[in-house]
Amino acid sequence: MDWLTIALLLVFGLLFLVAEVIFIPGTTVVGLVGFGLLVAGIWFSYRDLGATTGHILLGSSAVAIGLLVYLGLRPRAINRVALTNVNHARVHDVRHPDVQPGTTGRALSALRPAGTVLFDDDRREVTTRGEFVAAGSQVRVLGIEHNRIVVEGVA
Repeated sequence: MDWLTIALLLVFGLLFLVAEVIFIPGTTVVGLVGFGLLVAGIWFSYRDLGATTGHILLGSSAVAIGLLVYLGLRPRAINRVALTNVNHARVHDVRHPDVQPGTTGRALSALRPAGTVLFDDDRREVTTRGEFVAAGSQVRVLGIEHNRIVVEGVA
């Protein structure tokens, strides 16, 4: 093999490793292909160009890979691909209802027996125990049963 083919194997091997470490980390396939190209290039350099050239290319490839890993694992480079923000949102837990028994509200739709009620500024789907409640009527929360708000009309 001539020196140009060996040089191309080494250059493309390093480029694939750069792509793996810096641009698309975690794909593994690109890194393995790059590592394979480097190994093939170094092996062919030992076989065709002699031990001295093989040692030089092995050492320079090791230094280039070390520098690449150092640059790729710096905090600034990792922050581009790592999850760094924290989600402080919360989910409504049905074990701690925000509408307490005894709370009053206004029916936005007719409750036959289910419908929508406005409690302060919160719209909630509610149900009655079977009775009809007209839209616009006042209702009072009786309790929370199996993740449902049960209400009754207030006279």
